[in-house]
Order: sequence, then C-alpha cells, then structure tokens
Amino acid sequence: MTHKKTWQEKLEDSKDLPKVVTLNKDAQKHWQGKTMAIPSPMEVDKIMAQVPKGKLITTNEIRQKVARKHKTDIGCPLTCGIFTWISANAAAENEAAGKKNITSYWRTLKSNGQLNEKYPGGIKNQQKHLEAENHKIIQKGKNYLVLDYEKKLVKI
Repeated sequence: MTHKKTWQEKLEDSKDLPKVVTLNKDAQKHWQGKTMAIPSPMEVDKIMAQVPKGKLITTNEIRQKVARKHKTDIGCPLTCGIFTWISANAAAENEAAGKKNITSYWRTLKSNGQLNEKYPGGIKNQQKHLEAENHKIIQKGKNYLVLDYEKKLVKI
C-alpha cells in the first residue's frame, strides 16, 4: 500500500526545482521572452507568506518576483499557479492540525484580483478571511473579486 503524500510533503518536494529554461521559438513569441524560471513549491510559499495583513498579491506578482530572483524574462505561469494551490492546502492542513503560524494563502489572488475557487473551502472561505481583513468583495458575473485590489498590492 502506497502512502498518499500530505499537502505539506508536496510543498516540501522540490522536484529538482527551481530551474531556468530557455524557451523554444514558439514559446518565446507567446510569452514575450527567452528565458523562464520554474520555481520550487517552497519558493512560492515563501513569497505568499511575506504578504502582511491588509495587503494582497496576485499570481502575476509572484511570477514577476520569481523571474527577478532568477534573472529570467518570465516566471512560469503554470507552476506558480499550481504551487499557490499546494501552499494553500498545506496551510489549511497545518491549521487543521492546530498550527498557528500558517501561510495566509487567502491574500493571494488570481491575476485579475479574482478569488480562487480551488483554495480550501472555496470562494466562501477566502471571502470570509479577506472580509475579516477589511477587503470588499464584489461579484462580476460568476467571478468574485477584491474591489480596488490594485491599491492593496504588496511591494515585494
């Protein structure tokens, strides 16, 4: 019988990351750059953990920080998104285990200021946390966003 990894184990599994890759011609055209940094899960978690109460970050800012750190043109959009999700689930898992010092994943939004339905507890849970920190949530169609999120982005 195989052991199913906990979210914390997934977070700590670096899979030989971070690494820098040179993009092929098609990818360079699509992403408007020649090099891409693929972060480790812990690297993304560390960025998320730096966001103070009352401030926010989006996956775009995480990607930019990863790119700067590794001196590349872009940070990988796919892995940055997946690793925010792993970080959120690891934090919820740690909170359920009674740990107090967890990553405040609810402060990490999708690129357009949208709440992330894939986070633990879905939109309702993220909304509850954000409203407790005095952020106003609005609905646009099927999406939920933080009103004026751009004014609350952290500079990291």
